[in-house]
Amino acid sequence: MMPVYLRYLSREIYSAVILVLLAFLGLFAFFDLVNELEDVGKGGYMLHHAAVYVAMILPGRVYELMPIAVLIGTLYALTTLARHSEITVLRASGLSTRRFLMGLLGIGSVFVVLTFVFGEYLAPPAERAAQQWRLAATRSMVSQELRTGLWVRDGKLFVNVRSVLPDTTLQGVWIYEFDDKATLVSISEAESAVYDSQQGWLLSKVGRTRFLGDRTDVVSLPQTVWRSELTPEVLSVLMVVPERMSVSTLYSYIRHLSENRQKTTRYEIALWKKLAYPFAALVMMGLALPFGYMQTRMGGVSLKVFAGIMIGVGFHLLNGLFSNLGVINSWTPAVAALTPSLAFLFAAMGMLWWVERR
Repeated sequence: MMPVYLRYLSREIYSAVILVLLAFLGLFAFFDLVNELEDVGKGGYMLHHAAVYVAMILPGRVYELMPIAVLIGTLYALTTLARHSEITVLRASGLSTRRFLMGLLGIGSVFVVLTFVFGEYLAPPAERAAQQWRLAATRSMVSQELRTGLWVRDGKLFVNVRSVLPDTTLQGVWIYEFDDKATLVSISEAESAVYDSQQGWLLSKVGRTRFLGDRTDVVSLPQTVWRSELTPEVLSVLMVVPERMSVSTLYSYIRHLSENRQKTTRYEIALWKKLAYPFAALVMMGLALPFGYMQTRMGGVSLKVFAGIMIGVGFHLLNGLFSNLGVINSWTPAVAALTPSLAFLFAAMGMLWWVERR
């Protein structure tokens, strides 16, 4: 059975973390909604469409904000207990730092599970559904609802793309050209297409059939250019970025890239981050413990909460920085993904050692 002090501590921490998380979600939802206002009124995209879109991406926000909310919520709960001398009473009763820390890690295991569930099962499908909702609301030219893949109308061309890879490479491209009388003029089939910012889409291994009255003309081309309004920016809204993909999707795509001898660094870093990110909640709880040991005269609750916010923001920025540096400099994916968490873990250990020495 859980000791009384742990039940009391868990109740205080859970309530504080939930409060902080809800506050952050409200703040980020407001910013997201403001960001969507510039598109309201375009193509049938109304305010209620924007509100639904913002609500649908909230699971991804929960995943991103969970470690920060755990840090601030735990820090607030512990400093409040310290202000009332409750932590001092626990330590005077024989509660060692090790037992206190193990108790916090047990409480934090709930946040580890929640972060993993949101990141693996809730955020990826919610993100994809949100982008498709936005496309439908804005009456975009892109549709992905048919089994035959992605269909695009580009002037007199109707384009079918069987699959879109996360790096925006198109596979299985069919281009149907019609004249002003809606008569089929030609059909082009390409094995793949890669976007070039200067030329457009570079189609590879193209077979083109032209219908010339009572006869047809068939040609094969190793490569040709297709200029279109369809850009990677348009395609990207249909896909979840690597950081929002599930572990299984990332693993499958990394295998695909490896089999085709393509660079996998970005996706490997994202995979390692997905595996390590849930445990950041435990690191944040360990980082909050030294603040609870500090006496009230060393700073009030407000000052410590502000310090927690700065630490949380620093962790978030450092996480993104190392991911980008890892991709640019081709670092070992595990190193790029785990370094921020390990750095904060060592910082927590150092602060605990310093507090104990005092």
